Amino acid sequence: MARGENIVRYTQAPPTRAASAVYVTLTAQVLSLAALVIFEHTRGHRLAAQLAEFGGRPHGADAEAVVGAVTVFALLIMLVAGTSIAAGAAYVTWLVRARQANDRSAPTGPVAAAWLIPGVNLVAPAVLVDEVWRGTRPPAGQRGRWLWLLAAWWVSWLATLALITIRLPLDASAVGLTGMGVLELGCAAVAAVLCACTVRELTRLQRAARSPLAAIRTFSRQSNPAPGSTPLGRTS
Repeated sequence: MARGENIVRYTQAPPTRAASAVYVTLTAQVLSLAALVIFEHTRGHRLAAQLAEFGGRPHGADAEAVVGAVTVFALLIMLVAGTSIAAGAAYVTWLVRARQANDRSAPTGPVAAAWLIPGVNLVAPAVLVDEVWRGTRPPAGQRGRWLWLLAAWWVSWLATLALITIRLPLDASAVGLTGMGVLELGCAAVAAVLCACTVRELTRLQRAARSPLAAIRTFSRQSNPAPGSTPLGRTS
């Protein structure tokens, strides 16, 4: 049974804790974004109008009227930024460990390059995730379902990115402090849920691949080659 044990030990353990960190940080990101959108619709529009009326620098009684709301807005912005950075760091950590769970020698450089190089980061991250999925050697018949899930996540993420970085700055009719609304929040929430689903699917497959039953099956296939095959180094 030593060969089967060596197969299991060759790779690192599935990144279960890193996956949990992704779930927690994505949830925090969506909740903080929801809080910002709620503030935008309940107070932000009026606050933006007040700041415009005061020329952005209120004094005296005017300052007292808006200082609390400005403080809350600043805290919400920092919260959204902080949770977004945490979610990004947790996801990159998970992806690095997921690749190393398939191959201990997998470098971390491609993950950083996939997310940081402009243009490349519009395609490469999804390609890397698909590479991890193929590396888990999933059961036959799951490829189509996986590709649909991967494509849905990536399209929703690109849509969220486009809404926040392209549409909002160009939408001159947007009124408020940030322009964030239900559309942006909904798209971000869908992207977060689908992202978590891809992480959960890959983590599940890697855990299944490292189970004792999987090791026994792999050992059995190697010890009992299919009829008609010739073991390496032997002649018929």
